[in-house]
Amino acid sequence: MTPKRFIHVGTGGWGRYWSRTVIPHLRELGIAEPVAAIDVNPANLANAREGYGIAEDRCYTDPVKAFREQAADFAIVVVPPAHHEAIVDLALEAGCDILSEKPVADTMASSARIFLKVTRAGRKMAITMSHRFDQDKQTLERLVRSGAYGPVNYIVGRLALNNRRFGDWGDFRHRIADPLLIEAAVHQFGIIRGLAGANARSVYATSWNPDWGDYAGDSTALAVVEMENGVRASYEGSKTNASTISPWEEEYWRVECRDGTLELDRRRLRLLRGGAKEFPTVEELALDDGPPWLNPLLAEQFVGWLDGGPEVATRIEDSIHDTALTMAAIESAHTGRAVDVPAFTQAHLDAAAGELGVPA
Repeated sequence: MTPKRFIHVGTGGWGRYWSRTVIPHLRELGIAEPVAAIDVNPANLANAREGYGIAEDRCYTDPVKAFREQAADFAIVVVPPAHHEAIVDLALEAGCDILSEKPVADTMASSARIFLKVTRAGRKMAITMSHRFDQDKQTLERLVRSGAYGPVNYIVGRLALNNRRFGDWGDFRHRIADPLLIEAAVHQFGIIRGLAGANARSVYATSWNPDWGDYAGDSTALAVVEMENGVRASYEGSKTNASTISPWEEEYWRVECRDGTLELDRRRLRLLRGGAKEFPTVEELALDDGPPWLNPLLAEQFVGWLDGGPEVATRIEDSIHDTALTMAAIESAHTGRAVDVPAFTQAHLDAAAGELGVPA
């Protein structure tokens, strides 16, 4: 295949990881080549030059100028969620498909507009819901979906870290509203959707920031989700714990099935079984071998999709449900009421359609 040309937007912060890990992976496969790198902070462009060797004259601080001067097949968007829609608009105007960091945007209104703009334009867009597509979570999801342990009763998930001091989790996350739910729970909600094999029907959440958390918004949350197939899930998330007990990429998950308990803790997967008065028997389960995981896997699959391969599981038509569950949880936390997720989603899509002047 002829390598796809792309513009990389956002080379600082998490963009450094993309510059040094994901984009080199695409180049090594020979399936994609950068034509421009963009960051409003010129110092951050060093990550692109050093990470994947882009030339100085293809580094931009002005995204409008970059999209105007450099023809590309797709854009990689690695900027804070509040800026996603503006970059998506530029990419669509330039006729580009889009691979974006999660969530779709920082609000449901913006996410709904992006969804309608992309689908109405007939472009392809995917969201890097990377943590669901890590080795351990994909192994767990495959075992659950296999049916070998019977139907799922409920799911328990936890992400809990000590990132309480300002800057421990990137400066901007300490400044925004609802950082835990927007920047973290979106990943865990995606994992819940994958394990349950269904979209959410309702969510009830509560969130807060303890006195010792250096956050402008809520750094801690608890949520209960009911899926459309009847599976229930509970979620615990915290960035202000006294210790890190379930860190990024090592989250705790327990899936209670009829014929066994599947427990994943710090990448250790176990099957537990036992009677009413017995200590459970424990069987250690091996993680699946496979290709690169996380963002390198999703980026590789996305480029393959653009080249006529199978649809990716994180295309916007699917990932909008992860974002909708996240935003519905925020709505629930702010109002103190459970939220009907499909109704919440449709209401925002209808409002966005009216705002954009397109059919709902």
